[in-house]
Amino acid sequence: MSPTHEVLNQPPPLTDFSTADEVALFDAVHREGGGWAEPELRALGARAGSAEVLEWARQAEAYRPVLHTHDRYGHRVDEVEFHPAWHHLMTEAVASGQHAAAWTDQRPGAHLVRAAKFYLWAQAEPGHGCPISMTYAAIPALRAEPGLSAAYGPLLASTTYDFGLRPPLGKQGLIAGMSMTEKQGGSDVRQGTTTATPTGDGTYVITGHKWFTSAPMSDVFLTLAQAPEGLTCFLLPRVLPDGSRNPLRIQRLKDKLGNRSNASAEIEYEQAVGWPVGEPGRGVRTIVEMVNVTRLDCVIASAAGMRSGLRQAVHHTAHRRAFGAELIDQPLMRHVLADLAIESEAATVLAMRLAAALDRAEAGDEREGALRRVGLAAGKYWVCKRGSGHAAEALECLGGNGYVEESGMPRLYREAPLLSIWEGSGNVAALDLLRALAKTPGAADAFLAEVDAAAGADARLDAAVTRVRGLLGQLTDPVRAQVLARRLAEQMTLVLQGALLVRHGDPAVADAFCASRLDGDWGHAFGTLPLGADTQAIIERALPKGAR
Repeated sequence: MSPTHEVLNQPPPLTDFSTADEVALFDAVHREGGGWAEPELRALGARAGSAEVLEWARQAEAYRPVLHTHDRYGHRVDEVEFHPAWHHLMTEAVASGQHAAAWTDQRPGAHLVRAAKFYLWAQAEPGHGCPISMTYAAIPALRAEPGLSAAYGPLLASTTYDFGLRPPLGKQGLIAGMSMTEKQGGSDVRQGTTTATPTGDGTYVITGHKWFTSAPMSDVFLTLAQAPEGLTCFLLPRVLPDGSRNPLRIQRLKDKLGNRSNASAEIEYEQAVGWPVGEPGRGVRTIVEMVNVTRLDCVIASAAGMRSGLRQAVHHTAHRRAFGAELIDQPLMRHVLADLAIESEAATVLAMRLAAALDRAEAGDEREGALRRVGLAAGKYWVCKRGSGHAAEALECLGGNGYVEESGMPRLYREAPLLSIWEGSGNVAALDLLRALAKTPGAADAFLAEVDAAAGADARLDAAVTRVRGLLGQLTDPVRAQVLARRLAEQMTLVLQGALLVRHGDPAVADAFCASRLDGDWGHAFGTLPLGADTQAIIERALPKGAR
C-alpha cells in the first residue's frame, strides 16, 4: 500500500465501552435511593456501549422505516416496516423495563432506577426511546379510566416486546403511542377538529387528521378528539377485539431533521373506534400527567445526549495530537471540555432528582409532587435548550472528523432540537412554568425549600436564589409574567442545578458552575470558564475508563 494511505494521529474506534462509567450518575442514584439497582445498571451500561448494540444503532438509523399503505393486491394495510435492528433495540429496552415496568415495581426508587436505565440506554440510539417514553407515559393517563387501566396496564408494563398487528389484549406485551397535535393547532390542542361521535355502546367513532403520530405501528394510541361534551382523550387500538384493523390510515411518514430510525406519521382516522379515557370534555386534564412524564424523559434524554457528546469529545481529544501535545492537554481545549463536562453533570443530577421526586410523589409526598411539577416545567425549558449548543460544541471538538456521518456526531446534533420541541417547545414550557406556579399548591415553596437546603454554602448561589425570589415576586401582572417566563425558567433551573451540585457534587464542578452560570464569570460560548476553574479535576471526573 502506498505510504500516503498510512493512518496516523487518529483516535481508535470508540466501542465496547460502558455508558454506566460515570461517577455523577451513580452518586445521584445512591443518594436518591436507587443504589440497590447498581449491578443491573452497570450491566445495561456495558450492553449499551457494546459493539453489537452500537451496530444495531447504526443500522436502525441507516435503514429508515418504510411505509406500505397497500398490499400487492390493493388492500389497504397501513403498515410500517422497520429494520431488524430496530426490533433488537426495542426488545432489549423493554426487557430492561425502561418502557413502563416502574409502575408495577414496588421497590423504593423504581422510577429513579428506570430514569437511570433510560439515560444509559438512550446513549446508544435515541430514536426508539420515543415509543419507550410514550408507553411509560400512557399508564398514568389510563388511571383516569380504571377499567381500561386494569385491562391494558399490565400488558403495557410487561417486559416482553411482542411486535405485530394482533388484538392487543391477546398479546404478551404492548407499546403505546400518542396522537394529539393537528396541523392547524400544534401545541394548542384545543383547536383540534377531529371529532368523536358516541355509538351508544361505550365506544366513540373518531374521524379526523393528526399531524404528528410517532411510532405509528404501536399497539394502542392515546388521542384527543372533540366529543359532544368537549375535548376528550381516547384510547384507540390498531387492531380491534374481533381482529379487524381499526381504520387508522397512515398518509405519509415525516422526513425529519432528527433521527431516521423512528417513524413519525400523519394519520387519518376514518371512523376509527375509540374508548374514552377520563371524564368526557376534560381531555386536556387527562393528558397533563402523561405530558409531565414525557417531559421528564425529554430532560433525561437531553442529559444522555450531553454525556454521549462529551464522551466522543474526550475520546477524540485524548488521542489526537496537535502542536506537539494531545489536544486534551492543551489549556484552551481543557476549558472547552471542562465546560461541557459541567453542563453534562448539571443536567444529569437534575434529571435524577426529578425522577426521585416522581417516586416520592407516587408515595404520597405532596411537596415532592409540587417540586416535580415546577422543576419539570423549568428543567424541560432550560436543559433541553442547552442540549443543542452542547452537541454543536462537542462536535466541534472533533473538527472535520465530527462533521461526517460515520462519527455519529451529526446524528447527535440533529436529534438535540427534538427534545426542546417535543411536548412543548420553549415558549410552551416557559408558560407551563407560570401555570404550575399559579395552580399547583405549594409549588414555589417546594422549589425554594429545595434550593434553600444549600443556603450559606456558596455566596454566589445565595445571591442567585435571591434574584429568583425577586422574579417570583413580579408575576402578579400577566403580561409582565409572560415577558419574564423564559428568564424565570432559566434562572430557576440554574439555581436548582447549583444547589444540587453544591450540596452533593464534586467541589471543582460546583465551584466552576457557580462562578460561571450563577456569578456571570463566563462568556457566551462553551470554553469561557473563569481562569481559576480546576479543569484538571473536572475532566478527570468526567473521563470514561480507559480514555487515556
